[in-house]
Amino acid sequence: MNKKQLQSEQTRKRIAEAARHLFVQKGYKATSIEDITAATGSSKGNIYYHFKSKEGLFLYLLDEWDRDWFDKWLDKQHLYGSAAEKMHGFAELLVIEDLNHPLTQAADEFFGGEIESDIMEKLSAMTADHLRFNQNLIQSGMDSGEFRAGDAQQLALVLEGLVIGLSRLSRRYNSNIDEALATYRLAIDVLLNGLAKSPHA
Repeated sequence: MNKKQLQSEQTRKRIAEAARHLFVQKGYKATSIEDITAATGSSKGNIYYHFKSKEGLFLYLLDEWDRDWFDKWLDKQHLYGSAAEKMHGFAELLVIEDLNHPLTQAADEFFGGEIESDIMEKLSAMTADHLRFNQNLIQSGMDSGEFRAGDAQQLALVLEGLVIGLSRLSRRYNSNIDEALATYRLAIDVLLNGLAKSPHA
């Protein structure tokens, strides 16, 4: 990375960090590009050069959130021996890292509004990454003989829908961490019961 590229990346991160604080404090909808220019000292043109739009800037923060979660998973996954334990560990990390994440409320506002087609394409790519993660998790249980054989790709969709629904409901009903953890554990147990290999198979 040359000096110009380094300066550009530093500017990008500075804008993103200032915007993160604003989104946390004010929410997604109430934060304007003008707020971000005032907080960063950057011009609108400079912000649009780096992020194209407010939506693009927020998507950058969502991607950072995603990558941070995955890094934490990589640090923890060795703690789980079986595929079932990994499923529970996955759900637990989702609750701990996502339910009370500073950007959670802003993210709800973001997803509740109209999203431009180019941003939707990038969100679809992020969702595809989530589904691949889920599929690999489920497939590992099938490969080890812990789970019965099945369509891991389709089951990955089921798992994604399950955790998204639980996440939204937990926030809507203001569940605390302990309540959310108990609900997620129960949901994973129900899913694992369906995945479990019959002892007579």
